[in-house]
Amino acid sequence: MQQHANTELLVADHVTKVFAIRQGFSSKSFHAVDAASFTLDAATPEIFTIAGESGSGKTTLARMILGMENPTSGQLRYKDRSIAGLTRGEKRSWFFKEVQPVFQDPFAAFSPLKRIDHYLYETVYNYNITNKAGADKYINETLAEVGLSLAEIKGRYPNELSGGQAQRVAIARALLTRPSLIVADEPVSMLDASLRMSIVNMFRRLKEDQQVSILYITHDLATAYYCADRIAVMLRGWIVEMGPVEQVLGTPLHPYTQNLKEAIPQADPDKVWEQKIDLATLETDEYMRTGCKYAGRCPYVMDVCRQKVPGNYQAEGRMVKCFLYDEATVGAEKVAKNLAGEIPLTPITA
Repeated sequence: MQQHANTELLVADHVTKVFAIRQGFSSKSFHAVDAASFTLDAATPEIFTIAGESGSGKTTLARMILGMENPTSGQLRYKDRSIAGLTRGEKRSWFFKEVQPVFQDPFAAFSPLKRIDHYLYETVYNYNITNKAGADKYINETLAEVGLSLAEIKGRYPNELSGGQAQRVAIARALLTRPSLIVADEPVSMLDASLRMSIVNMFRRLKEDQQVSILYITHDLATAYYCADRIAVMLRGWIVEMGPVEQVLGTPLHPYTQNLKEAIPQADPDKVWEQKIDLATLETDEYMRTGCKYAGRCPYVMDVCRQKVPGNYQAEGRMVKCFLYDEATVGAEKVAKNLAGEIPLTPITA
């Protein structure tokens, strides 16, 4: 049992977060995260992507992993310890050193009134990483890992840096504690295309060189496909498909994942973009819907989809939450055809 525990870096075990929506004089509860389960292996560092449209629950899940929110039910364990069960002292002395965040807006992470190197020195001293005599050398070595130097940023204020530089400093700050896990929530969404690739390339390099796992949260499937090892696609609090990124995004099985892939315009002048797909609107009724939350938009919807919640089925080396892959519902022959891709995706028009 001890050996099993040592191989698990992060375990999400049916993690659920319930919020209330006030409607007039009454309120309804909805599951922002609904029974999410996955495991990161400590022995094999990886970039694990959580992807989905706005309102899918991915940021709420990240906040629970970072200890900023507690699950309503289920459990999050980091190195076999419940994150919600950690005391404030344990979080400060151990957990926050092990698990570091990188947020969407690097400038929001730094006060405009403080020089940016102040944050690096503060992190080093607060966690007793090195003494004052060795601080400059250690900080400079860490900045070098993200393509910067202490001479470049020392004495400068955040507004004197570019967005890419500020995000690199934020990542360097996270690396100072030598974490085992970095939780990066939309870390490139505010950067232009060239800077995005430099940051995701850096994540790949850090995984290999520093042996750090990265939980990469994004709505951008292009960068997810480029940098991730595995991906979990979220829809209204559910993980609807999860597995190796080449399989999930290369040959998606869940209709929602298929639709997300179809929504990515291709850089091909011979292919005219005509399809209308509305994937960005947060629809409260999808959270509240009985049965499958995607039933209102799914081209393959069946009666059972409106009545029952689909299970998590294993298919083609991944998990997919859809009755199309349940032999008891559609039969073995139909499942085989669905897995073979013999039924093409029907376009969804607005």
